[in-house]
Amino acid sequence: MMTDGTSLRIGRRGLLAGAAGLSALSLLPGRLRAEEAPKRGGLLRMGIGGGSTTDDFDLRKLNDWVPVNQAYMVMNGLVEIDADNIARPELFESWETGEGAVEWVFQVRQGVTFHNGKTLSADDVIYSLNLHRGDSSSAARSVAAAFADVQKLSDHAVKITLASGNADLPYVLSDYHFLVVPDGFTDWAKPIGTGPFIPESIEPGVRARFTRNPNYWKPGCANVDAVEVIVINDIAARTNALMSGQVHAINSLDFKTVDLLARNKNLEIVRSKGGQHYTFLMDCTQAPFTDLNVRQAVKHAVNREQLLKTALLGYGTLGNDHPIPVTDRFFNKDLAQRAYDPEKAKFYLKQAGMDGLKLTLQSSDAAFPGAVDAAAIYRTAAAPAGIDVTIQREPADGYWDNVWMKAPFCMSYWGGRPTADQMLTIAYSSASAQNDTHWANADFDRLLTEARALLDEQKRREIYWELQRMIHDEGGAMIPMFGDYLDGVSKKVKGVTPHPMFNLMGARLAEKVWLG
Repeated sequence: MMTDGTSLRIGRRGLLAGAAGLSALSLLPGRLRAEEAPKRGGLLRMGIGGGSTTDDFDLRKLNDWVPVNQAYMVMNGLVEIDADNIARPELFESWETGEGAVEWVFQVRQGVTFHNGKTLSADDVIYSLNLHRGDSSSAARSVAAAFADVQKLSDHAVKITLASGNADLPYVLSDYHFLVVPDGFTDWAKPIGTGPFIPESIEPGVRARFTRNPNYWKPGCANVDAVEVIVINDIAARTNALMSGQVHAINSLDFKTVDLLARNKNLEIVRSKGGQHYTFLMDCTQAPFTDLNVRQAVKHAVNREQLLKTALLGYGTLGNDHPIPVTDRFFNKDLAQRAYDPEKAKFYLKQAGMDGLKLTLQSSDAAFPGAVDAAAIYRTAAAPAGIDVTIQREPADGYWDNVWMKAPFCMSYWGGRPTADQMLTIAYSSASAQNDTHWANADFDRLLTEARALLDEQKRREIYWELQRMIHDEGGAMIPMFGDYLDGVSKKVKGVTPHPMFNLMGARLAEKVWLG
């Protein structure tokens, strides 16, 4: 099986992935078409929510929108997911594998240089991959654990041998943690990459400025002279910055203001459906959530339809307490939708030996736009079930370091992943550093490993359906809704398109657009 820049659809799997991506994208009202030729010049100003004073460019711990977007400005990945949800070559120019998908050979793109003038080679790729292997604290540790060996075949060829086969390995390597830095690089405050822009100044959690890489290797990209990123975590301030012309583009719109912004003749709204979902996280290692009955009670005490209608104003779909979206080819359509049922929640509390339950829910709009409002909606819905929820509002700055993965009950989001295997591995494998409910199930881990090695589509589907059922029934994530990605952009920004992976064109808007 070989793929390059012109022949990439790997059988029916690739075709299905492409179809899913196309059906998931829309434009409000209409968007620019690709036939317009890019123009050079100008300063692109972006107002991005999801930044903190603790941010840097350490690839092992990228975890929010500002560091991810800025990382893509400076560095390239090995594989890129395009607007049709297809894996395309980036610094890996092509790849091939044999039967069983255990051994893969990747050709490293030639003629690419880092910002410091060093020529990209296999050594840089291997070093960057190894950052996430072994005893690494990387968020991609569980994914990289599947790499039994990463071997240099030549200056421009790398062989990855997997512990067990994975037909989706190119998709796995598109993860934003697998960006590439020079061999031996460690100075994460002063990043060096092969990307479209070079850092000029960086003030974490406040602002940063990047200038065009004059030697950038991708044609038609890196069109603006410079990019300025302003960290604006407050959603109202972010919206006002766009409306006043202070910035050209913002991410994660307030669902309540989308219709108003769409009527502004100077702005356009970009709406993308994908795997983004919002979570109420129960730490399965902390009381009272060590009891499955309590977790079941919490899940039955949420009014999903009300949350979707009130918190997201319909810009999304219902969630069913597992992370796989309806656009994924392995979505379990036969799993019954969990309904709001206060009486059933009471039943599960009694099974846990409780007459009622008092919980503190730690929340912040850093988790997602409207998270605090969603928490209030849940508190009201949970009361008839005998669940008394106190909302503890947390500051956006430091939320991911101080609350997420630490609090017994808190709110979060996931941006989704291009394949079911990636999403299930990074968030639910017991070995994952980002298993944010700390739920561990040996049968789940075993089946997950078994599924990714199968080339039989039907057998894989059966296993992924079972894995979704296990998370739905036993897991610590209450997932009431999937939210559309909603960005606002000035009409001065050309070349913007929807994307199934994350806000702002899969976090690559700065690389792709130009100013008209």
